[in-house]
Amino acid sequence: MEIQTIELSTLWLPILLSTVFVFIASSILHMVIQIHKKDFVAMPGEEAVREAMRGQNLSPGMYVFPHCPSFKEMGTPEQVEKMNRGPNGFLTVVPNGPPAMGKELVLWFLYTLLLSIFIGYLTSVSVDVGSSFKGVFRVAGTAAVLGYCVPIISDSIWKAVPWSVSFKFIFDGAVYSLVTATTFAWLWP
Repeated sequence: MEIQTIELSTLWLPILLSTVFVFIASSILHMVIQIHKKDFVAMPGEEAVREAMRGQNLSPGMYVFPHCPSFKEMGTPEQVEKMNRGPNGFLTVVPNGPPAMGKELVLWFLYTLLLSIFIGYLTSVSVDVGSSFKGVFRVAGTAAVLGYCVPIISDSIWKAVPWSVSFKFIFDGAVYSLVTATTFAWLWP
């Protein structure tokens, strides 16, 4: 049985509304409920560490310490000693000055729009016109989980983000997925 595909252009309303609804949900989770308020803690000796870093003229970017230029050198006695002595970590340096929240919010909105476009496309080639709420919800929700929840897991695997923090972001993603799936199922042609 072949699925009668839906033109992506006919899904402009659920794409845009799901983007807006996810943006609102994320604002509620982050600014009203403040689910991530305790994700970061102050570093002991913060001012001394910042002063030492300031002297290095670090530019914005991602750093690892101790740095190892190759896998071959990772097993050398010197590198192993550095790793054992510690501290070890990842550091993301952002530009000086207050956060550019306007820019970041626009980028977040565009990211959710991009995900909604992909979710719309995947659902349009998987679900017939006139399908049930449940059928649309299932496909759109699965695609949304792949976009909003699954990528977070790699941060705990590779970047030492505490699993408790990743689980909160996965919870956020589940909320965004429910919002997106409901919007697509509600407005499905």
